[in-house]
Amino acid sequence: MKNFQQDLQQRKQNGLYRQRKILSSPQGREIIINGQRVLNFCSNDYLGLANHPRVKQSFIEAAQQYGVGSGAAHLVNGHTAAHHALEEELADFCGYPRALLFSTGYMANLGVAQSLCTKHDSIIEDKLNHASLLDAANISQARLLRYLHKDYQSLSNKLERCHSGEKLLCSDSVFSMDGDEVDILQMLKQSKKHDALLMIDDAHGFGVLGEQGRGSLNHQQIKASDVSVYMATLGKALGTAGAFVAGSEALIETLIQSARCYIYTTAMPAAIAEATRSSLQLLTTENWRQQSLNENINYFKQLANQSELNLLDSNTAIQPVIIGDAKQAAYISEQLLHKGLHVAAIRPPTVALNTARLRVTLRADHTRDDIEQLVNEISHLINGH
Repeated sequence: MKNFQQDLQQRKQNGLYRQRKILSSPQGREIIINGQRVLNFCSNDYLGLANHPRVKQSFIEAAQQYGVGSGAAHLVNGHTAAHHALEEELADFCGYPRALLFSTGYMANLGVAQSLCTKHDSIIEDKLNHASLLDAANISQARLLRYLHKDYQSLSNKLERCHSGEKLLCSDSVFSMDGDEVDILQMLKQSKKHDALLMIDDAHGFGVLGEQGRGSLNHQQIKASDVSVYMATLGKALGTAGAFVAGSEALIETLIQSARCYIYTTAMPAAIAEATRSSLQLLTTENWRQQSLNENINYFKQLANQSELNLLDSNTAIQPVIIGDAKQAAYISEQLLHKGLHVAAIRPPTVALNTARLRVTLRADHTRDDIEQLVNEISHLINGH
């Protein structure tokens, strides 16, 4: 019989044991975690919308109108006017004919792969794709081929090995642990050359990249009609919860008919949908948030480079500082917390062996003083003075 306790002890010895911290405040520039007020450098609430007064008010008013739980799946009687309006607004915002809500980004990715692919097909993915995309390929029973990270010759070689069945090419737009961006034009060229369906997971690009936060396609000047399947999440830049898939009328109808994790899941509360509608409006009416975020990213990179921190090549809100050793990364994260700075240590198997890191995520409402304090403390801890 498997010895769970022994396995857990081994994790601890290897510096890979994970523990939850208890949050007792809203998400924000400052949060209270484990009873301590700290500066928050590890939230995906990039624009500070999770605790925005208008977003909260929309949630409260919708809860008064619709109640809390939606009570059923979308295809039974859980699909409210709020859900429907949000889908239409998301589709319009992203430049697609239709959009479909899912309860999580994980479920959206599973739903796409399971609906569109069978064991006779192939799914081709970047080695550093999010776990949900990799799991989606496995649940679909399609053949999974993984190419070297952002290596488009490696991608071409994998595509050439697909001689039968349909091909689905999937990639993150912004890679969640490295913060770098995919070259969507290169992906598009390869998908057209090899007659593959292209899917972009824009979880970390939607809301922060492109004009008015319209996402990575807009940011890289790619027409929506060129990318067959577009997925983005609502729990990051938009500050709420859930996800959506956008695409053609036929794609969305196919998902409604066959995506098991859409059909057999209770719809998200209508209050979340209404709150998200307000977040979507704020992307355009309070566009200063994206500008402020970009200024903070540039300032952090400037100071980190001056302090010779080992940064990866990222221009997004995700700024990894490579430490290498998992135990050392965990130790530095703990010490930063003692000093009032919350920065997550990311360790294997989330990232490759010997690439453990501090995953710094910047927000629109961080101040220059916040960023200076962060870089100074990380530098002192790494350099030992």
